Amino acid sequence: MSEWRRLPLIFERSKAGRCACSLPRYDLPKAEVPAALARAEAPRLPELAEPDLARHFSALAERNFGIDSGFYPLGSCTMKYNPRLNERLAALPGFADLHPHQVPEDAQGALELCFRLQEALAEISGLDAVSLQPAAGSQGELTGLMLVRAYLQDKGELDERRKVVVPDTAHGTNPASVTMAGFELQPVKTDARGNLDLDDLRRVVGPDTAALMLTNPSTLGLFEENIVEVARIFHEAGALLYY
Repeated sequence: MSEWRRLPLIFERSKAGRCACSLPRYDLPKAEVPAALARAEAPRLPELAEPDLARHFSALAERNFGIDSGFYPLGSCTMKYNPRLNERLAALPGFADLHPHQVPEDAQGALELCFRLQEALAEISGLDAVSLQPAAGSQGELTGLMLVRAYLQDKGELDERRKVVVPDTAHGTNPASVTMAGFELQPVKTDARGNLDLDDLRRVVGPDTAALMLTNPSTLGLFEENIVEVARIFHEAGALLYY
């Protein structure tokens, strides 16, 4: 990645008399603008040659953090783990052109591929089952919490375990998912390195804890350094982890 440096503003690059376009001239009378709508002075617009204009916006675009330039530190959950090949496959007509209400009889090829994928993921992960239903990270959060809810209900502990622990650095979808799933939000502090504060975690985790919601990497773009100890704290309390 190129060295980070301050880019000049487009107005700082401006040179009087330069123009990035050439408009055709028409032999038409000059438009008359009502005095009440007329400007007192010309608008302050930058004056640049076309190459300077193109280079300015290209330099701005290079500041964007994208899938081709590095790992997504936050958000874009449906993109940051996907190589470009996956994007191309998802755009194949057999997937992209399926109607949302396509009858299953006419979509057996796509459904077979989805079935094979979920079975492969279950085998690789050692899970009993895998769902491909959530289409985004926020939907995955809600799905995870609904699984937590079903698990606790099956064990007869749903009435006692009402709190879901969420770091104070988490973005808005975390507490929103907690509320939508019918749980109560329990924030926990983070330390100077951006990890969960273990002392505060031990303070808030107890018999009323349902689960932990922890983004990987976190909203700060970090991987939790103490995840093994964090998992032990929750598992010893009989709670689950959404990670």
